[in-house]
Amino acid sequence: MNPFVLNLFDATHEQRITGVTTFVGEDASGSFGIQAHHARFMTTLIFGLARFRLGTEDWQYLALPGAVAYFNRNELTISTRHFLIDTNLERISALLEQQLITEEDKLRATRESLHRMEQAMLKRLLALKVKTIW
Repeated sequence: MNPFVLNLFDATHEQRITGVTTFVGEDASGSFGIQAHHARFMTTLIFGLARFRLGTEDWQYLALPGAVAYFNRNELTISTRHFLIDTNLERISALLEQQLITEEDKLRATRESLHRMEQAMLKRLLALKVKTIW
């Protein structure tokens, strides 16, 4: 099989993996696969697991909290906030689940903080309005 290059970029590091023969990911329309010399292609990957293979080796799993994937000139570039790579499906699934729980907790905390800020601003505006009337 002909290989291609997989470039992974996140907020803190990048990784270049050569010799990739197959990549399988999922976007909003479903699962798809890419092999060497695929036509130019761009999509957004959903939160979850993708996988790739180097030559005839076992699958390597790629956990992503969503990403942009772009294939051009025999290189697949994936840009995301964070990624994890592991050959053990159970281990990376557990890590992905923990990452999802952590992100949900952070999102909930952010929403609560925004709600409190909104309430404080409304109280302050009402107080200012009352002062200007008197």
